[in-house]
Amino acid sequence: MKNQFFTVAFAGLLLVGCNSTKNASSKSNSDLATLNPIETTLDLTKVVDDKAPVVINPGRFTTPTVTYRLPRVVQGTYSVSDFGKYIENFQAIDYNGNALEVTKLDTNTWTIANASNLDKIMYNVNDTFDMEANGGGIGGEVPFSPAGTNIEDTNYVLNLHGFIGYFDSLKNAQYKLDVTAPKTMARTSALQETGTKMSDDGLAMTSSYFAPRYFDITDNPMFYGNLDVEEFQVGDIKIVLSVYSPNNVHSAAKVKATMEKMMQAQKTYLGDVNSTPRYDIYLYLSEGKAESPKGFGALEHHTSTVVVLPESMPDEALAESMIDVVSHEFFHIVTPLSVHSEDVHYFDYNEPTFSKHLWMYEGVTEYFATLFQVDQDLVTEQEFYNKIMGKIKSASNYNDAMSFTTMSENILDEPYAGQYINVYSKGALIGMCIDILMREESNGNRGILSLMKELSLKYGKNKPFEDDNLISEITAMTYPSIGSFLQKHVVDGTPINYNDFFAKVGLKMTEGKVKTNYIQNDGVLIFAPNIANGTIPFSEAVKDNSFWAENGVLPGDVIKTIDGEKLTLSNANQLLSAAYLWKPGREVDVRLDRNGEEIVVKTTLTQSYTTGSNLEVDPNATAKQNELRQAWLKG
Repeated sequence: MKNQFFTVAFAGLLLVGCNSTKNASSKSNSDLATLNPIETTLDLTKVVDDKAPVVINPGRFTTPTVTYRLPRVVQGTYSVSDFGKYIENFQAIDYNGNALEVTKLDTNTWTIANASNLDKIMYNVNDTFDMEANGGGIGGEVPFSPAGTNIEDTNYVLNLHGFIGYFDSLKNAQYKLDVTAPKTMARTSALQETGTKMSDDGLAMTSSYFAPRYFDITDNPMFYGNLDVEEFQVGDIKIVLSVYSPNNVHSAAKVKATMEKMMQAQKTYLGDVNSTPRYDIYLYLSEGKAESPKGFGALEHHTSTVVVLPESMPDEALAESMIDVVSHEFFHIVTPLSVHSEDVHYFDYNEPTFSKHLWMYEGVTEYFATLFQVDQDLVTEQEFYNKIMGKIKSASNYNDAMSFTTMSENILDEPYAGQYINVYSKGALIGMCIDILMREESNGNRGILSLMKELSLKYGKNKPFEDDNLISEITAMTYPSIGSFLQKHVVDGTPINYNDFFAKVGLKMTEGKVKTNYIQNDGVLIFAPNIANGTIPFSEAVKDNSFWAENGVLPGDVIKTIDGEKLTLSNANQLLSAAYLWKPGREVDVRLDRNGEEIVVKTTLTQSYTTGSNLEVDPNATAKQNELRQAWLKG
């Protein structure tokens, strides 16, 4: 999963003042007298009040009671989603058409009595996007948008974990899924399609899909609706790009140009890592209305990713964000697809246990997404150094002495849950340090990519590693210094002195004038939201942001409108996210309230600067340091 930075930052600042699953594979299908697939239907032609009907036909049970669940947690999110909250009118029907007794045990769980007579389960599903507009709707929190669901005439985001559940002992049963939709509606899915059938009146088409087990239901999202679809080839991988832009602001063809260049570079960087014949990118562009999704970022699946971003983004900003989020998600074909623990392989959607190694799943993945760009000449070396400094600054906002393994294993609980976003900053920096150490130990010949390839060869997508043994295995595959680093800085939580690693490759950190954007100073927000009165004034930090200072803005000035739109706590994420993406040369109109006086900043943006840290080449670096740096950056 990859959250866009600005979404996380504003959500935090504006809104806030176990049992092991490792033996899950041994569960049998003993509740069924037959091994026929569980037949599931989702009918988009019968949606009423944005609620879609679902029917589950599991075959005949032989036990007196059965338990059916919607996921409490889904893989890749590291948070509680409670998809059972969105289920209405749950019914269990016997073979005579009569209702069976159903008991709802908790938010996500139903037990059905007289299960030997159970013919089918029926219920309606609310979408989560609508609940975002209602401040969380039922029960407060809603799933992160790319993990959520959308039900509307023009678009259906079918993250199937939001529609289809599982019987406790049948997660390894096969599924047959029929999705019915108007025949004119475009549809894309990486789930294996087994056939199509037209309705008798010729107005609807049913697509049939096959899933080997419940994991494949949750791992293969679908897009239906007014879609713009493009395909291209990256090595042996077919990439299918599906774009929903409600106002046709962005086209799949334009996005394809960016994605194809980037993913060709990724494949070149990865070399012989080739774990899937097809990869889907589903891009939902949010209109920015009250009912629109606001959780910008992406959620990875093994062979696809769902991305939610603002439709209002200019082409250049959208391209930049797509490179940021999709490059991260695509690198997940290395880990966790090819390298993962038992906690991932035998995931429990109701009471999950979590691996200790988020530093690898998310951190190393984010590091690859950053490093490959300089390796493949998509960015300059200085631009790469700036990104590394950005991660150091971001990581400084979190607990630098917290054990990363302890945090990972307890990621749903506080104080660890609040540290999750640091996996994209310090987690990536951990990957960087390991990479530099391996380059140093091997005279530039080995790095963290070669390590991940070795782990992929040893394990692969069908063989999990034992969580407690990973560090010792990595140490055996590499060098004692790698084991010492992991124990000291990842397990024990000793803060990392990044200067020690930069010195190995002839870099040094300096202080001076640095470029910044229009909502931050060197990674620090320049606002002090007042939750009590619902306003967003500038903080003292605005004095050090050259653009605002030169335009006479003072600490305490409250933003009233941005380009004519009123700024409130409820829409701050949307408007300030857009401001985060502003570029020099853009015309802006910002109205401020200074103790009752309106202050107008109506001008053309110039580059903003502040004082901060830079990472640059040390002019006194030795030839050996320079050689090691080139081995690190260019592999």
